[in-house]
Amino acid sequence: MSGPRVSSDREDLKIDDCQFHRAAARAEDEPRPLKGDVVFLGRSNVGKSSLINGLLGVKGLARTSSTPGRTQTVNFYSVNREHFFVDLPGYGYARAPKHIREQWGPMVEGFLERRREAIALAVVLVDARHAPSELDRTMLTWLVDRDIPRIVVGVKADKLSGNDRSKAERSLRQAFETADDGVAPFLTSAVTGLGMKELWRHVDEALHAHRDRND
Repeated sequence: MSGPRVSSDREDLKIDDCQFHRAAARAEDEPRPLKGDVVFLGRSNVGKSSLINGLLGVKGLARTSSTPGRTQTVNFYSVNREHFFVDLPGYGYARAPKHIREQWGPMVEGFLERRREAIALAVVLVDARHAPSELDRTMLTWLVDRDIPRIVVGVKADKLSGNDRSKAERSLRQAFETADDGVAPFLTSAVTGLGMKELWRHVDEALHAHRDRND
């Protein structure tokens, strides 16, 4: 079992093993960092689970809650027993109970602060069909302030026509500043595979860069 392969002068990451590791509701429940986390952030129902499954090539590994916005756990997926792919609680679900909406900010900010040195890459998911929200911008600001490597991807691009895709990508690039390494926001689809190889390339490079910095 392996993820997309990308040509390079070094050996690309090959997935030999991936599995659900644990769901953590408290900081003390989180596993110790390994050799780099890849963190996925976005609104409730934006498709984080589908994107994680698509990247890892395992259908149903990451599961969507039947009550979006209500599950406030940080879900860890072990990859090759060396990395964690981390699904953070979604934000912005208006029907979630008030106390859960109020818990979300401190919970996510606390996670980013605790594990900032362990995060190789943060992937911010934005629904390509809609204009980015203030919460999306706030999320990116938190990452910038903590100097966490990050990229923005527009998901569910398969639901847009060709012309609408071009407009959506331009809108994303206007709304979010390009990452420090020059990576501009781009579109993806876990259904058609659009942009998935490009996303995997950035994940792969980020994990190698993190390992180089910490060796």
